[in-house]
Amino acid sequence: MNAPERPIFVVGCPRSGTTMLQLMLHAHPRIAIPPETRFLMAAYDARCDFGDLAEEANRLALARWIVDRKKTRFGDLGLDGEKVVQEIVAGPPTLGSALAIVLRAYAARFGKPRWGDKRPGYFQRIPALLRMFPDAQVVQLVRDGRDCVASLKEMDWYKQDAFHALSTWVESIEAGERAAKTLGPGAYHRMYYERLIGDPGTELKSLCAFLGEDFDPAMCEPEQIAAVAVPGRKVWHQRTHDEITTARSGTWRTRLTPAEIALCESVAGDLLREHGYEISGTGRPERGDHARYRRVAAHRRLATRKREILDLVRRRTEPSDVTARLTG
Repeated sequence: MNAPERPIFVVGCPRSGTTMLQLMLHAHPRIAIPPETRFLMAAYDARCDFGDLAEEANRLALARWIVDRKKTRFGDLGLDGEKVVQEIVAGPPTLGSALAIVLRAYAARFGKPRWGDKRPGYFQRIPALLRMFPDAQVVQLVRDGRDCVASLKEMDWYKQDAFHALSTWVESIEAGERAAKTLGPGAYHRMYYERLIGDPGTELKSLCAFLGEDFDPAMCEPEQIAAVAVPGRKVWHQRTHDEITTARSGTWRTRLTPAEIALCESVAGDLLREHGYEISGTGRPERGDHARYRRVAAHRRLATRKREILDLVRRRTEPSDVTARLTG
């Protein structure tokens, strides 16, 4: 039951298992999801700088911005940069089209018709993604917020604290709930990490039904393609090279302090319960923790609101359409 080649975007709180899900999707014979790129939202936010893409010179400048800059992580895709530049220049004059050409080329590298992208932080930018790719399907992976906080704290690249980590999880859940209401069941699909690792076949069959694709058993062995689809420098994804296991699920009980557990449960207890997670009632937050969390959450909400306002301003001066217009 092959579906129209709708783009697929995987989102979720960082450390919720989105890389594993990326590999599961990439193992499908018709779907390719690349390593995390750094150019979709960066290009969207900088769209006014590229000028009217109806002009070939501006499409060339955009193509070179994507292909040549190390920050975009284009090099991780294993593509012929000059060929991609030529395709963007010859393609439709919209930002979404240029970005889709890159991701489509990645899928073509593996002989697959469907493409997508994965980045946890896309949960903050779902409206922007839908502006560029109106027919996209969004897949959100939810994990116990306490495990996400515990895992984030242990990452060398994560420079924030447990308050920011918890706020990020809350924001991801709330963003997903908004997406579920606005996009509907044909464009938004929620999965749970714990169910996925506990019964991959059942959960992936449900995902494939949402995507309009036939289930393939290879999706249950994502470790088989980790060497292809996960850059070696990302040592924090080392476990993606191993078989699926439930061993790390629920380890927040020993990885968080009693005060951190109490903070998570007192701040996000309702959300945890709504999504099927039991509250332990362990410990009490440290004095002042609630106030500190509120400050962090308020600061993050303000930053989000500023970004949304800036986006509205940019929309008024967009030099060209952003919607992808690829037809094949």
